[in-house]
Amino acid sequence: LKQKWKKDPYIVTMGKFSKVTNYIVGSLRSSDPSNQRRPPSEMADFLNDTIPGLKINQQEEPGFEVITRIDLGKQPEVSRREPVSAEEWVKNMDSEGRILDVDYIKQLIFKGGLCHTLRKEAWKFLLGYFPWNSTKEERANLQKRKTDEYFRMKLQWKSVSEEQEKRNSRLRDYRSLIEKDVNRTDRTNKFYEGEDNPGLILLHDILMTYCMYDFDLGYVQGMSDLLSPVLYVMENEVDAFWCFVSYMDQMHQNFEEQMQGMKTQLIQLSHLLRLLDSGFCSYLESQDSGYLYFCFRWLLIRFKREFSFQDILRLWEVMWTELPCQNFHLLLCCAILESEKQQIMDKHYGFNEILKHINELSMKIDVEYILCKAEAISMQMMNCKELPQTVSEILGIENSSVTPDSDTGEDESGAELGCPASLYQSISTPVVAANGTRDGAQQTAEMQSLTPA
Repeated sequence: LKQKWKKDPYIVTMGKFSKVTNYIVGSLRSSDPSNQRRPPSEMADFLNDTIPGLKINQQEEPGFEVITRIDLGKQPEVSRREPVSAEEWVKNMDSEGRILDVDYIKQLIFKGGLCHTLRKEAWKFLLGYFPWNSTKEERANLQKRKTDEYFRMKLQWKSVSEEQEKRNSRLRDYRSLIEKDVNRTDRTNKFYEGEDNPGLILLHDILMTYCMYDFDLGYVQGMSDLLSPVLYVMENEVDAFWCFVSYMDQMHQNFEEQMQGMKTQLIQLSHLLRLLDSGFCSYLESQDSGYLYFCFRWLLIRFKREFSFQDILRLWEVMWTELPCQNFHLLLCCAILESEKQQIMDKHYGFNEILKHINELSMKIDVEYILCKAEAISMQMMNCKELPQTVSEILGIENSSVTPDSDTGEDESGAELGCPASLYQSISTPVVAANGTRDGAQQTAEMQSLTPA
C-alpha cells in the first residue's frame, strides 16, 4: 500500500509542488523567518531537486543555439477588436449549420474573443468536441451518443457500494481529493457559492466520472480549476464533461507523474525569453531564478489563478484558436514577464522578492493588454529573418532563414515565414491598443496557491 501511495500521480506531482508552494506562502506571510534567511542558492537547489529535470542551463545544453546577438527589431503596435457577435457567427454558417470559413472565424475569435451568449456553442468547436465541418443534425446525433456514454461511466462509480469502496483505495483517494477541491473551487462565483450548490454537485460528479474515463490519471489537484469555467459556460453536465475531456487531452502531460509537460514548457519558455531579452535572463540567473519556476502555476493550470474568472474565459478562448502560432501561452508568459522586468531589475529583486512579486500579480493583470503584447511578441519573432531553428520549432512556424549556427543544414533563401505579421490586422476596427500604459484592475487579491497553506 505504501508503494502504491508513493506512485500515485497526485501524491507525486502535487506533493513535490506543495513543498515549493509552502515555502512561497511561508515567505509571503513571514510565518517562518528561517525560510527568509536561507541563502537563495540553497533554495534554488531545493527547487531544482524537488522536480528533477527542471534545472535549465542553456549554455550547457547540447545543440543549443547562440541567439543572444539577434536583433528582433521593434515590437509592432497591435490592437484588438470587439468580441464576435451572434450575428457574425450565424452569418458564417450554411443552411445545415456548417461553419463556412473556419480560419476566418478563428481569426475573429483570436482578435476579440466571443460574446458570452456564443460561448456555450463556440467552445464545443474550439475544444474539439464538435467537428468544425459538422452539420446541426450530426452534432445532435453526436450529443445523443456522448450522453449515453457519459451516463454509463457515471453509473460505474455511482453503483460502487460502501463495502466495495473500502477495498478500492485508489477510488477512495480520488473521491476524497475531489470532495476537498470542489469545496474550495471558485466559491466566490455565484455559480458555485453557498452550501449544497447544484454547480458544486455537477463539478464533483464530472470529476468522478473523469476518473472512470481515465483511471490511470484519475484526479490530480488543479483539474477542478480547469473544469470550473467550462461547466460555468456549458451549464450542462454532459457537454461540460466532453469539453473537459478535450481540454485534458491538451493538458494531460502537465498532471502526469513524470511532469514531462511542465519540464518541456519551462525549457521552451526559457528559450523564448532568452531570445526576447537575454539581459533579463542573465539577471534572473544571477538571482538563482533562471529556471523560471515562478511560472509553474501559470503553466500548470493555464493562468487560471492569475486572472479574474471573466478574464480567464476570454484568455482561454483566444488560446484555443491555436493562433497565431503554437504555444501562444508561452508568449503570454513572456509578455507578463517583460511587463514586470523593469521593476524586478530596477529594485534589484532577489530570489525571494521575485517569487513574491510574481505571485502577487494574481488578479492584477490586464488581460487585453497582455493579449496585445503577446501577439506583438509573436509578430516580432515571426518577422525576424534570423529566427533560430529552436524557436521556430517551439512556435511551430516554417522558417527557412535559420541562423548559421543551427544544425539543420537548410539553405538561407530568406523565404517568407509561414505566418505573416499582417495576417490579423484587417479583421476589424481596433478597440484596444497595446502601446499605451497598463490600466488593468488593481484590486488587492490574496495570493492563491494550489495547496492549502
